[in-house]
Amino acid sequence: MKILVAGATGAIGRPLLPRLRAAGHDVAAITRDERRADALRAAGVQAHVADVYDRDAVVAACVAAAPEVVVHQLTALPKALDVRRYRAAMRETNRLRAEATPHLVAGARAAGARRIVAQSISFITAPEGPPVHDEDARPFTDAPAQLRDAVAATLALEETTLAATDLDPVVLRYGFFYGPGTYYAPDGGTAQEIRARRFPLVGGGTGISSFVHVEDAADATVAALAGGAGGRYNVTDEEPAAAAQWLPHAAACLGARRPLRVPALVGRLAAGPHAVHFATTLRGNSGARFRETFGWTPAYPSWREGFRQALGAPA
Repeated sequence: MKILVAGATGAIGRPLLPRLRAAGHDVAAITRDERRADALRAAGVQAHVADVYDRDAVVAACVAAAPEVVVHQLTALPKALDVRRYRAAMRETNRLRAEATPHLVAGARAAGARRIVAQSISFITAPEGPPVHDEDARPFTDAPAQLRDAVAATLALEETTLAATDLDPVVLRYGFFYGPGTYYAPDGGTAQEIRARRFPLVGGGTGISSFVHVEDAADATVAALAGGAGGRYNVTDEEPAAAAQWLPHAAACLGARRPLRVPALVGRLAAGPHAVHFATTLRGNSGARFRETFGWTPAYPSWREGFRQALGAPA
């Protein structure tokens, strides 16, 4: 198949491109940077330079690439995520999700693509009901102010993509990425915070995270190119975990001291209610629907072994 990837040089785009080529697909990419375009061409990818905020440029790039499937992996995340300034850190990614998604949908239509696959996130559901949510859980539209824009932009991406029923749309709600090029890598921002004991356990550490190794996420994206019904799917490993479980394990894998503990009130004052939500009331997310629909199994079913491999723990 001919596949066009927007966001080919991001955390998931980097492992995705070689997997697409290894699977025999003809791969093209959209990038805003001519230097990145040269690097992509050197790797055997047909690169098209376009500003994703320019609808006409995106449509022209899509038509030139003539893909059967368009894959939307656009993000603009900072190297290190300052949770205290979460709204500012997410601003450009929020804009990409809200403003660039309609352009990619228009481009996919103009190119005659048969499917569009778009990156979303699983951890936007409201802190209510069971500890682990499926894709039908209510989104956290009444989230704390620092988080609200990210939820709104993510839902805008999903709604725009899923409304394009003529493109057999698939929205992939990835869990928290770990592995090379992510915050949860030995050189990643979150790993550095854990090493410096600046990533404490807040309250009881009862917030539940669902993780996925970035290479598993890339494999899942390849699986989503064909077959399976369009719709919204969580892409996560098989073991949602409370912070009180995964954070000490991550520290141990990094060879760091155990995380400090702080009361929820201190966390709220230091970082804000959105940070306390992630630490204490976040719900996990089940990826069972995607695994059953697309026949996908993660290489790392649990973050336990995945962290040992990704964070450099000794054997």
